Parts: sequence; structure tokens; C-alpha cells
Amino acid sequence: MARVHNFSAGPAALPTSVLAEIADEMMDYRGCGMSVLEMSHRSNMYQQIIDDAEATLRRLLSIPDNYRVLFLQGGATLQFAGIPMNLMRRGRAGYVVTGNFANKAHQEAAKYGEAVLLASSEGTNFDRIPNMADINARIAAEAAGKGLDYVYICQNNTIFGTMFHELPDCGDVPLVADVSSCFLSQPLDVERYGLIYAGAQKNAGAAGVTVIIVRDDLIAEGPAFAQTPQYMDLKTQAAKGSMLNTPNTFGIYVCGKVFRWVEQTGGLAAMAERNWAKANLLYDLLENSVLFHGTTQADSRSIANVTFRTGDAELDAAFVAGAAEHQIQNVKGHRLVGGMRASVYNAVTMEDMQALASYMKDFEAQHSLSPRSN
Repeated sequence: MARVHNFSAGPAALPTSVLAEIADEMMDYRGCGMSVLEMSHRSNMYQQIIDDAEATLRRLLSIPDNYRVLFLQGGATLQFAGIPMNLMRRGRAGYVVTGNFANKAHQEAAKYGEAVLLASSEGTNFDRIPNMADINARIAAEAAGKGLDYVYICQNNTIFGTMFHELPDCGDVPLVADVSSCFLSQPLDVERYGLIYAGAQKNAGAAGVTVIIVRDDLIAEGPAFAQTPQYMDLKTQAAKGSMLNTPNTFGIYVCGKVFRWVEQTGGLAAMAERNWAKANLLYDLLENSVLFHGTTQADSRSIANVTFRTGDAELDAAFVAGAAEHQIQNVKGHRLVGGMRASVYNAVTMEDMQALASYMKDFEAQHSLSPRSN
């Protein structure tokens, strides 16, 4: 069966060349007589795999020597608690809520200290990133007052299709970011952050791995709470090289393959150029469509997740059903918001985008249209 056009928000499309490499090595990894799935994480062979994955990621992102790279489990959900457990030393941190996952992180942090709501776009159904000047002024005021341990953002909002195009000015307060759905989609200046993390299942590999990049000084003293579970203690995890317990060995192996693929296809600057070309194909179509409309303000549009709808739930459902008949899969919007969503991750090709755009045009032409109201 031919491969479909896969626009899943995660687990997401993987590069076909990477899948082919994995298939070729499945029964016998480089002459060792076993699969990576069967390999001891304490073996020299596996140590080479995880070391190579880290080294490749460090090259891609130019990660400074004073930052640790960890390959853990538990996804973003575990880090919603893990970040305050490790970093909330004074019991106070600032959160910018721009969608469902930022909201969950904010609520979880409130269990461990004061989670200050710096800004939110909930009032406009998360269709934009809040005004950056207002965010920066609030950060400065809070930092000068009672102080903040860190400022937290979700840099790209998978459900609502928005993205920070400018980072908050945090001064001396560490910036913490969930970059799951924009990780490796474009260049990223690691030194702007105290800690970043990403679920691998979007752009970086298979589900089950969480990549954490954290500055040494933030974890040097150990976690902020004595009750922090050992697994969630970032200082301990760094000291153990992500091997406090058995890691997701196969998932890390897949990540390493994807990191190599990104490097071999031009690196992050080239990836960003390709990704914006793909996303803009849809954004331009939406600008000129009578039937479809985007759900995101133009200055907050995501590089990774294009969200749109017709304004009629039955018509949206017909669009999704018809897409499947055209081998276009996973374009149904998140259950919280409905509509449609196309996730334009690194492994989604321009040919995939053209297939979706062509189907959208045909679908619009097949329906009796009247100009939509704004």
C-alpha cells in the first residue's frame, strides 16, 4: 500500500529515509547480531548510540558546554511538575498561558508554589500570542517585586496553531519553554533559555522520549523540593547520563537518526525555509478562500500547525471524511476546538502539502458558496 499524506499532530510523520534505515537495522544492528530493541543500555554499542545522538543535537543547535542534554520519558506532562520541582526555589514563577498545554503547566505549577499568570490569550480563544510589550512589562514588575524563579512559555501551540515569533525579555530570570511542536523546525538560540524541553513525537523522533536541555547552574544545587522523586531530579539524571534507569533505548536511537537526517538535509536554517514554504502554501490559500478560514491571527501563525475551518461543523466533518478518501490523513482538528488542522512538521513534504491544497480547492469548488462573514 502506498504511504498516505500524514498531517498528524503527533505521533507524526517520520522521514522515509530514516524509516528505511531503521527497517534495515531491525534484525541486526551493524553486525552485532541483535536489534537495538534487544540491546543492553549498559553496553558499549548502546553508549555509542546515545552519545552520537547527543553530539549530533549539540551540533545542530550549537548547544554550549554549560548546558546538559537529557533523554527522559514522561512527555511534557511529567515536566509540568518536574520544572517547578527542580526550579521553583523561592516558590514563585511566571506563566504565559497561550493554549491548553500552557494552561495545564500553569495549573500543575500552582501545586508547588505561586504560579503567577503573566498574560493569557484565553479571552480570544487562544487565537494569538499576547502583546509582548505587556508581557515584558509584567515580567520586569514581578522580578523587581517579589521575584520570579523562572518564566514559562509554550513556544508553539499545537492545538490552536499559534507561535511566539519573539521571545519574552526576562532579564536575569531564566526562560523555560516547551518547544515540543517547533523543536528542530527552525534555528533556536539555546542561550536565550534556562531550560527547554520537547516531546520527540513531533519533529525529533518516536513517541516516548522527552529531550531536555538545561543550563548547569539551574540544577547544580539539586531540586527545589526535597520530596522530588529521584527520576525527576534533573541533577541526578544529568550525572547519570540519562541512565538512572533503563531509558527508552529504541526511541533515543530513532531520535539520533532524525537528528542526523536534519543535519544531512541542510540543518535548521534550511529546514525553516522549507517549513515556512509549506505552511505559507496553506496560509496563502486560506487568505484567498471563500469557504475556509484560518483560526489564528496573522502575526501569531505557527510554523508547524495550520488550523482552519469552514464555520459549519457538518461541512468540516465532510471535509475530513473526503480527505481520507484522497489518502490525506489526520487533518481533523483537536477535540477541544474542532475544525481542521494540518501539522507541517519536518518530514511532511511539499508534495504532501500540494495534495492537501489541491483537495481543499476541489472541495471548495464542489460546494455552493456564499461569502463568509468575518
